[in-house]
Amino acid sequence: MIMNYVSAFIFGGIWCVIAQILMDKTKLTPARILVSFVVIGAILGAFNLYDYAVEVGKAGATVPLPGFGYALSKAAIKEVDEIGLLGAFTGGIKGTAGGITAAIVFGYLMAILFNPKTKE
Repeated sequence: MIMNYVSAFIFGGIWCVIAQILMDKTKLTPARILVSFVVIGAILGAFNLYDYAVEVGKAGATVPLPGFGYALSKAAIKEVDEIGLLGAFTGGIKGTAGGITAAIVFGYLMAILFNPKTKE
């Protein structure tokens, strides 16, 4: 069990290190890095390559941004297999609805509990 935590920490940390290096050494904005990571996860998930990362990295592979792209691609592929081409449009929404809902609800709760301010 402890190794699950260690592998998740290491694998998730590797994604964070890669993002930090890209921000420090390139002119890529955080938004472009975010989108790139989601797209990388979706592409690797579509070709079943990200499955190996999930086996090794556990939550460290499924929680960060590439994991979101992976979830989108897997859900869309599953839905296409079940209902056809329309599943390409509905699958990703169905597959990630729980995570998106949780992010919205918890973000709203944090905004209520803590006094958020915009950067000046």
